[in-house]
Formats: sequence, C-alpha cells, structure tokens
Amino acid sequence: MSDIYAIGDIHGCLWALEALLEKLPLKWGEDYLVFLGDYIDRGPDPRKVLEVIMELKETYPERVIPLLGNHEWMFLRYLEGVETEAYLLNGGELTLLQFMERGVLRIPEEVITFLKGLPPYFETEKYIFVHAGLRPGKPLSEQKLEDLLFIRNEFIYSDYDWGKRVIFAHTSFPRPFLAPNKIGIDTGCVYGGELTALVLPEVDFYFQSC
Repeated sequence: MSDIYAIGDIHGCLWALEALLEKLPLKWGEDYLVFLGDYIDRGPDPRKVLEVIMELKETYPERVIPLLGNHEWMFLRYLEGVETEAYLLNGGELTLLQFMERGVLRIPEEVITFLKGLPPYFETEKYIFVHAGLRPGKPLSEQKLEDLLFIRNEFIYSDYDWGKRVIFAHTSFPRPFLAPNKIGIDTGCVYGGELTALVLPEVDFYFQSC
C-alpha cells in the first residue's frame, strides 16, 4: 500500500527542501508526494525550489502532486498587473529578481504553464490536501478559491467535519497542529523554524531545520 508524504510551505528554502527529501524513506514512483504550495517568495532560492518541484513532477507525474499556494496565486496576478503592491509586500521582490535578465523580467513559459496548472486541492479516500484550509459548513465542491488559499482562524479553530481529515499549511506553528479533523504542517521554515513532512496514514513526521 502506498504512503502519502506531504510537505508544508517551502518559501525558497532550497537547502532545507533538498535535505528533507534526502531524509524521507519515500518509495519514488510508488508513494505519493504532495506539496502544499508556497514554493516561492521570502526565502533565498525561490526559482531553484520551483525548478526542483517541476522536475519531480515531470519525472513522477502521477505521484508528485504540487498544489497552488497563495504566493503562486499572487505571483500570477502580479504578472497580470493585478494587486502588484500586495505581492511585493508579501516577499515577492526576491522571486522577481531571480527571473531578471539584464534588468528585464523574463519568466520562462514552462514556469507560467506549471503555475497555472497547479490544482488548489488534492483529495484521496481519507484526506483532503489544501494550502490554507476550508470554509466550515461548506462541502469541498462549494469552497471559494480565496478560502482555499488564505483562510486561517475560521478553519483552524473549527470542529466542522468535512468527512475527511484536512491536511494544510499556510499558517505556521512551532510544531505540527494536530486536531481530529485536521493536521497543519507549516512550521515556519523561512522564519527560522523547520520544514516539515507528514507521512500518512501513520501520522509520522520528518523535520529539517532551515
């Protein structure tokens, strides 16, 4: 039976990502590897993190599942000229700098295609994987994209039962957040915490200092 590995917010922390992947007893091509979004911004190597995840997805297209995070969503909106200041205020400048060539922003087409193709959630028989969370009282089919990417307290402190355990990131905790209906695995890597991988169904954890 395949295990599922889920990794929280990376935010450009390439070294931590590579070190964590080395630790995982993941059976490549057999187990699932779900990335919960926010690969870019704030940290030192957002472009390289994207390239690593893109390569993994290309190599194991059915087993590597990268999800959309709010920072990827804001980045795409920045490229469309929408709420550009909001993106910069949320750490986007470093990502943009890494795509500059002679003072001109040049985003490879394959990067844009990859980001636009990221799904906002991934659902299995027992779990729902999502970047930020779900709006209580609504089934998955009725959730708004902005809630999937940005929701915090209304979701985190709700005991609503979506029928499956929700695995999320986005809101950082010193250690993984465990509740009967959800598990939060953003442990603040880019803020000096750790990058966390959750293993299911065992509910085991691997950590990598950043």
